[in-house]
Order: sequence, then structure tokens, then C-alpha cells
Amino acid sequence: MNRRTLLLSAAAAAAVFSSSAAWAQDPGQPIRLIVPYAPGGPIDVTARALAERVREALGTVIIDNKGGAGGNIGADAIAKAAPDGLTIGIAATATHAVNPWLYARMPYDAGKDFAGITQMVRVPNVLVMNAAKAEQLKIHTVADLIAYAKANPAKLNYGSGGNGSAGHLAGEMFKQRAGIFALHIPYRGANPAQLALLAGEVDFNIDNLAAAAPNIRAGKLKALAVTSLDASASLPGVPPLSATFKGFSIDTWWGLVAPAATPKPIIDKLNKAFVAALHAPETKARFGALLAEPVATTPQQFDSFMATERAKYQQVVKASGAKVD
Repeated sequence: MNRRTLLLSAAAAAAVFSSSAAWAQDPGQPIRLIVPYAPGGPIDVTARALAERVREALGTVIIDNKGGAGGNIGADAIAKAAPDGLTIGIAATATHAVNPWLYARMPYDAGKDFAGITQMVRVPNVLVMNAAKAEQLKIHTVADLIAYAKANPAKLNYGSGGNGSAGHLAGEMFKQRAGIFALHIPYRGANPAQLALLAGEVDFNIDNLAAAAPNIRAGKLKALAVTSLDASASLPGVPPLSATFKGFSIDTWWGLVAPAATPKPIIDKLNKAFVAALHAPETKARFGALLAEPVATTPQQFDSFMATERAKYQQVVKASGAKVD
């Protein structure tokens, strides 16, 4: 490398550092927060709630919904944005743990192209049956379901929102640990899968708690277990699957990330603002209405958590045989 190149590189680095430092002190431009899913869902709703709560600390945060390809389009836009703190986004179970193993070709590297800011949310999934069917088959617990499956091989089926969806992978993980067989029936989305369960077309689903809760409370679905490591306060009396299978945990989660080269002072400033917002009583109440638990972490903790989740889902996706070309 010659002297001219060295001087130009040093100047460029200084410019980046200078603009980053200036932003960290007094951000003058709005921050764009990319949500890699369509408006209206739980991820979008929680992102908008936090954007409002950090306005005083960070200025205006604009939500930019970029859905498509299972979240990959939006996640790729985050990865390829300028690392100046003005573009951040959502990392979710699918985009940063499942898709790297599910898709044959990925536009980004989930392990290298992002810098964690903080986890935001954890939502348990729940193992549910059609209440009338459960009563008919005398299935009241997870043990009953496993015993029925073993006594009646190849008679059970379960639905999900599609091949490689959270419900599909959770179902395969449950089957593996339980040592049972149940035919997987994929639907075009979690909503049609739940309607199929309510209609008695499938025997059980592992669904997102926020989506299943209204029908559980109405008595149309019977909750046998939650898939979080611990019981959920939202479903008192319903045990976690970890009580039957030690360490069983397959939650839905999402959090905030920035492009990988974003300077640490900016990451730290973003973390401080968003963690404070997550701890606010108003945030807990808003998220609680969605049956979502706020989870505030350090950037390092969130990076480590995502790496652990990727390793877990590598095995789960491989065992499921799911693939998207």
C-alpha cells in the first residue's frame, strides 16, 4: 500500500469516525428502523411502540416495512445499509436463526453482517389441540398425547403455517424428543393452520401463544404445554414442555440489530435508549397485551443469543428436511 493510499484510507476512516461521533452526540437525521415483515403483525406493532418511546433520546425513528422472502429482503437491506447508526432493523427467529439453514441461497450472512443492539421480545409457542377432539380422545396432558400416539401409530397429524415455519420446526422437535410420529400438514400461513385445527382437520398444532390465546380462553382449543423453558404467566396451570423434556425451548423472539461495521459508541447509545424503553411500565403493558415479554440485553448478550439459536436451528431444520430453493 503506497503513501497516497494510506493517507486516503486514514482520511476516510476519520470522516466516518467524525460523523459517527457527531451523530452519537446530536443525531440530526431520523433513524430508519427496517421491519422485514408487513405492517400490522406483532413485530411491527412492538417496533412502532419502541420507536415512540425512544423519540426523546434518539429523535425521530421511522418504521420501514420491507417484507418478502421469509424476512430475507428486509434483513438484507439492514445488512447492506451504511454503518452510521441511521439505519437499524429487526432480527427475528426466522431471519437470523432459521433461514440460514432453510434457504439454499442467502443474500446475507446472519452471523457476520450484523451487530446486535438488544433483544426486544420473547413469545412462547403453545402445544394446542382442538378441545372437542382432545376430550373425545381423552387427551388432557402431554403424557396422554404421547401415550395415544404410541398406541395408535400413524394416526395423528399436526398443522403448521408451512414447511420451515416455526410451527413446523417446533412440531418436528417435539416428535423427535417424544419418539412419536405425526404427519405434518403444511398450510399457507399460521392463520389457515389454526382454522384447520379449529375445524378438526388436524389433531394438534404448535402455535404462537399470542395467536392461539383467544381460542384457548374461549374453550375452543386445549393448551397442553408451552414451549418456553419456563411456564408462562399468561397461561397459568399450563406446564412447559421442558417439564417433560429437559431443556426443551423453542420460543419466538426478535430484537434490534445494526450493520456489522457500526461503531461501538453508536451501538452503545442505541442500546441505552432502547433498553430504557423496554424497561418502561408502558412498554411492558403494551407488549403484555400481545402476550409478548420484553427482554432487554447488552449487545454482546444478543449476539451470543443469536449464535446459540442458529446452532440449535441448524439441527432442527436438518432433522425436519425442510428446504427452500
